[in-house]
Amino acid sequence: MKKIGCLLLTLWITCLHGQTVLKPNAVFDGETLHKNWVVIVTDSIITYAGTPSKKMDQYTVINLEGMTLMPGLIEGHSHLLLHPYNETNWNDQVLKESHTERAIRGVVHAENSLLAGITTMRDLGSEGAGYSDVYLKKMIDQGIIPGPRLLVAGPAIVATGAYGPKGFHEGVTVPLGAETASGNTEVIKAVRRQIGNGADFIKIYADYRWRSGEPSQATFLQEELDVMIAAAKTAGRYAVAHAGTPEGMKRAILAGVETIEHGDGGTLETFKFMKEKGVTFYPTLAAGDAISRYKGWNGANPAPDRIRNKKASFALALQSGVTIGFGGDVGVYTHGENYRELELMVAYGMTPIRTLKAATSINAAVFHLEKLGNIKKGYWADLIAVPGDPTKDIKTMRNVSFVMKNGVIYKQ
Repeated sequence: MKKIGCLLLTLWITCLHGQTVLKPNAVFDGETLHKNWVVIVTDSIITYAGTPSKKMDQYTVINLEGMTLMPGLIEGHSHLLLHPYNETNWNDQVLKESHTERAIRGVVHAENSLLAGITTMRDLGSEGAGYSDVYLKKMIDQGIIPGPRLLVAGPAIVATGAYGPKGFHEGVTVPLGAETASGNTEVIKAVRRQIGNGADFIKIYADYRWRSGEPSQATFLQEELDVMIAAAKTAGRYAVAHAGTPEGMKRAILAGVETIEHGDGGTLETFKFMKEKGVTFYPTLAAGDAISRYKGWNGANPAPDRIRNKKASFALALQSGVTIGFGGDVGVYTHGENYRELELMVAYGMTPIRTLKAATSINAAVFHLEKLGNIKKGYWADLIAVPGDPTKDIKTMRNVSFVMKNGVIYKQ
């Protein structure tokens, strides 16, 4: 992992040199909350985490009084190239906004995410903007723009005819929100093409609506899913599935995906099958909440069917014991408001500390990110701080007041 240089962009950043002691009120290390701990950062690496000693007197000290220090958040489901649907609907973003416009928005979204404490982000598809996510990642890695460490999917893969924008007669060709493919030969080519163009993993739509207003149906055949995931694994990558129907989820699990996104129609049996196969669940609660609010719901009861169903499926996921990660489908709502997913996870039944683990150590493990997601000696210095104790009050995550990525301070 490359350390970003010291830059003056749209924000001031501070590069640390030598050894710096961070002194918060408490440290959440990705697993447990510790009082009377300090963390020492040497350049870009955590070199100590534990109780203070007199030997630290000569180090530079940053006091984080009244704050909890914790690993930088790892956002598990985002779309940097989308902006809230109450500003511009999804169809118009795909059809009317150029790749250039969307990439410029993506630069702003990346910075806002970082300043909100998101130091790593998995982007689940460019939604019609080609490989713009790959180039955003490249610019961040080269220190041209500030942003989280990115894991990107590129365009994603859908079954022919199953994705939008729709509503045009057969003589009109419009840009689509993902790459279409059908048949074993085509889908293997699509996987290899996307990996060759820079995708870190492959996103597959295992189910979707064939026509507007219809319920979702499984799209790819089992054998198509099987060969796609085999092709990804052969290339040293993994695959994830957009899936909300029991059949789509089951096919994706059997094929070997590592995560399932959304899962709105998941049953207890389906979630238990996910647990058995080691598949992690990303419920994207905040996206459904945001869309319901765009349609006029004010958050009070009676809740719309979409919200009631989501609460019910999330309760089944909790009951099953499946691993649940943090990923809110941000982009449907405002980048930088990632806390909305954390708050809903708690509101729907998770404890705050389990939710924080989902956003740090669990996501790091699921995404194969070594030396991230925990505060330990030898780990990368991706650290944030919030006032108060987020293990008791998750709403403190709205107020990230200190952000360090790779030993560089972006917000203090």
